[in-house]
Amino acid sequence: MLVPSFHIRDIPIYGDTILAPMDGYSDWPFRSICRGLGSAMSYTEFVDVKKVLSRSKQPGKKFYFEEAERPIAFQLYGDDPDEILEAALKVQELRPDIIDINMGCPAKTVARRGAGVGMMRSPLKIARAFRKLSAALEIPVTGKIRLGWDDYQSYKLIARIVEENGGALIALHARTKEQRYAGHANWDAIAEVKSLVKIPVIGNGDVRKVEDIARMKQYTNCDAVMIGRGAIANPWIFAGLDREQVPPEEVQRVVYEHVKRNVQFYGNADGQRLFRKHAIQYLMMQNLSRETRKQILRERPAEEFMTFISQIYAAAQESAETIGDTIKVA
Repeated sequence: MLVPSFHIRDIPIYGDTILAPMDGYSDWPFRSICRGLGSAMSYTEFVDVKKVLSRSKQPGKKFYFEEAERPIAFQLYGDDPDEILEAALKVQELRPDIIDINMGCPAKTVARRGAGVGMMRSPLKIARAFRKLSAALEIPVTGKIRLGWDDYQSYKLIARIVEENGGALIALHARTKEQRYAGHANWDAIAEVKSLVKIPVIGNGDVRKVEDIARMKQYTNCDAVMIGRGAIANPWIFAGLDREQVPPEEVQRVVYEHVKRNVQFYGNADGQRLFRKHAIQYLMMQNLSRETRKQILRERPAEEFMTFISQIYAAAQESAETIGDTIKVA
């Protein structure tokens, strides 16, 4: 009988690795693939509460999920506690398991208006938002934060505020706003937050190999590990495999499935266009010729695109076998 790794309020979470919510990446096609490979739950891309409250059709697309993905967290961002509450009550009708508030996005367009990591400069605003949400929602509310800003690292204060105002979990990307995704993540900060609060803590930052998962858990005592850029290059990390351990035929299988889901979700033209950024990662395009890279990025019918991908794999596999035979002879 499976034992949950931890609970988000009364929701059991089976597993200790989770795909990070990433704008432009954690859409349904990629998110569902990672969930199938072992990600313990799903987070949607973040959505502006102002778009939820408008007549924009974009949020509906971003909030699409299938039952197999549960537990599913809808991630929102905003700068006004009342708007955040109104939007959360509206999207709760779509039956997510969790509402998550993004307080970590470092993008200037988000942070400058006081949303994302910009919220971390306004602790009282965060307290008001979580107090309202935890009182009004039927489902758990959680938060994702950063360390704060270089000159105002408020992560410990914010973690306590989230817990004291009804938050059910805190996820910490252990970098500052100014660091964005560069430099080293401060795992000591994750350990500090874990020692301060009783709610579950998810650590995020500098997890690129399978061994990093165990190292972070041991070093910080966090309840789970959230993986972002490392999963874009290697979704098989959720299955316990580093990229070099994944057989070519398995890469090909996932590529086919990803393209199929992209086309199903976005339509043929948009599905292929949006898949190209993933193709760069799946095919490790730095190892391919410039002409091959150009051909992969060229728009073409889906069947022709997949035939071309198959030819690349066949050539890559043949090359790998030739190298292997050369090494044996040597």
